[in-house]
Amino acid sequence: MTAYVTGGPTAAVADDAVGAVPLTGIDTPRRSASPWRWRLLRLVSVAAAIGLWQLLTEGKVRLLLRFDTLPTVTQIVSALHRRLGTYEYWLDLAQSLIRILTGFGLAAAVGVATGVLLGRSRLFANTFGPLTELVRPVPAIAMVPVAILLFPTDEAGIVFITFLAAYFPILVSTRHAVAALPTLWEDSVRTLGGGRWDVLARVVLPGILPGVFGGLSVGMGVAWICVISAEMISGRLGIGYRTWQDYTVLSYPQVFVGIITIGVLGFLTAAAVELLGRRVTRWLPRAQEGLR
Repeated sequence: MTAYVTGGPTAAVADDAVGAVPLTGIDTPRRSASPWRWRLLRLVSVAAAIGLWQLLTEGKVRLLLRFDTLPTVTQIVSALHRRLGTYEYWLDLAQSLIRILTGFGLAAAVGVATGVLLGRSRLFANTFGPLTELVRPVPAIAMVPVAILLFPTDEAGIVFITFLAAYFPILVSTRHAVAALPTLWEDSVRTLGGGRWDVLARVVLPGILPGVFGGLSVGMGVAWICVISAEMISGRLGIGYRTWQDYTVLSYPQVFVGIITIGVLGFLTAAAVELLGRRVTRWLPRAQEGLR
């Protein structure tokens, strides 16, 4: 017998029911395209962009945009090969990674904690909330002069700028995630005898994870923008500092080596955040559907 949906309360009727709609295939997993097909498409799109860049720069095209002033792909690859063999490249890379991971790690811890407090405590929201709303619109890179005056070393100032850049996206996302939690979940825990800490551990923290990781992803991108900018302004080492130095001496292939390095590092760190987010939110229905 085949199941049907009708306008009445009966969930299943005979095959010859008038006007019935078959439910066949409702529980059938959705068939998605092979992941290799999408990966191949991504590679093709990147390769096409690189090929177009080579054609425009090698042909000295000057149509609205001045591609004749930019280095070719082959020049950039040659410069990258030379730079990879130098000690200073890896030192700059390590220095930028230390700064981004330190500032972002602090922002993640403090941002999630203050976001939960803003969403759960009326007293904290009325005392600390106005301060965050006043400071949040100020771009983190605009705080470079303050960081220079406030901290005894340039290193601490750059970490502070990175922290500020990532802190507010994480804070806001966490606060909104807390506010969006259904009150029914908290009421259920309290009905079963749970206290404040039970609500925090069993409802708030698991329930806000999707929103928190959304903020972490945005915060990582903004943090990279600001750490590179801070290195260009007041750094002594780092990818941003080296890229700006190459620009001042008109070494344009080396400039693009720095740009590519920044892009790759930003992609890898953002992908790590996304991967961690998917792993800790496996229990979500949408995540389970994606595994089918």
